[in-house]
Amino acid sequence: MTSIKEQAAISRLLSFLQDWDNAGKVARSHILNNFIETNQGKTAPELEQEFSQGASLFLVRLTTWLRLTYMTGSCLEKLLRSIGIFLSSVSSNRYLIEFLEVGGVLTLLEILGLEKVKEEDKKESIKLLQVIANSGRKYKELICESYGVRAIAEFLAKSESEETQEEVQVLLDSLVHGNPKYQNQVYKGLIALLPSVSPKAQQLALQTLRTAQSIVGTTHPSIVDCVLNVLRTMHLEVQYEAIELIKDLVNYDVCPELLKGLVDLLIPSLKETSTLQPKILNDSTVLQLTTHLPVFLQQAAAAKAIGVLARSNTSLAEEMLHLRVVHSLMAAMGNTDHSNSQRQASLTLEYFVRVFPVVEKRVRRFMGEELYQLFLSNAEDLYMKIDSVQVDILATNKVDVTRALYPSGLFHSNRNFHFGSHDQDVDLPHFQGDMEGKE
Repeated sequence: MTSIKEQAAISRLLSFLQDWDNAGKVARSHILNNFIETNQGKTAPELEQEFSQGASLFLVRLTTWLRLTYMTGSCLEKLLRSIGIFLSSVSSNRYLIEFLEVGGVLTLLEILGLEKVKEEDKKESIKLLQVIANSGRKYKELICESYGVRAIAEFLAKSESEETQEEVQVLLDSLVHGNPKYQNQVYKGLIALLPSVSPKAQQLALQTLRTAQSIVGTTHPSIVDCVLNVLRTMHLEVQYEAIELIKDLVNYDVCPELLKGLVDLLIPSLKETSTLQPKILNDSTVLQLTTHLPVFLQQAAAAKAIGVLARSNTSLAEEMLHLRVVHSLMAAMGNTDHSNSQRQASLTLEYFVRVFPVVEKRVRRFMGEELYQLFLSNAEDLYMKIDSVQVDILATNKVDVTRALYPSGLFHSNRNFHFGSHDQDVDLPHFQGDMEGKE
């Protein structure tokens, strides 16, 4: 027989549950407020004590109401926070299983894609998915099997709240750790985010890609083009993360392709530079819009990245000499449409000139003594001091140091650029196009 005290506790529980069942939206909102205020941070045993060993009876009511109302967004944030109290409590495995058995993961993922649902509500959904993912490998696999990577990545690209986007990054980082079955899926999802129109999404995807790349170990064939295209950004924080990822990627088998791609970006194709020129020339109200042309931003970023790589590893610098990087840097120095391209190319060329005598000899001979001394005295500000004739010398240069490299023995290095292998068995998901189409 139960004691009088136990009977009173059960009676209170039944009365509470009856109040919930009979309550309308406003009353339930008050109940949720009180529940959150009094039970935040409690362990599972403490919740059971609070509900007279019947906490699951309240949890099932919360999950049922969630499934019935999540499309309308009614009290959604409070409802998700209340469920979160159960799922995040210590020793909460039973609550977690009960939530998952009624399709909790699918519901949370669906919330992310609903236009009518507020950003704050979606943020709470992300936090619940974090709790689930952090509960173990099988739960991470469940999220991925529910097409979670796609839904989460799409939400990251579309979200307008940087705080929420950072919560999504935490979730993606969790999904790539300790999830060998689906880590490649997360890795490819991050690559698919790189063309996003959201700078914050690009920045966070690049940060997480560095971690994912080290975990996956192999490179996807599309990663080089995707990362190089990010260099077109106007946002320095995104450019920084892209260059940091490039520094990591040179340790994998894509290194030769990556170096060639960077050098090629120093001389944009005529097709890319000519398509926007007429528009600028025909509009007298537009002043120096070429300073913001993505192709010139990419050129400047490539010159900067080449300098970073060359200074970090002489073998990389030697490899780029073979790709005629000196010729391309000098051509970029003659791009009067974009001063930062001139500046970055000049600084990088200065390194090559000071480190490699063969480069110093050829550059000096081609520039002529006056321009060369001007270059050495202050490479960073050279673009402000050269005249149109000197600009033309740089832009049309034919410098080629490759013929002089082999006698000097520069390319007998034993450096191995192949530390990984292409992941050829899988295709990159194409949901980025879907994301842009919806926007």
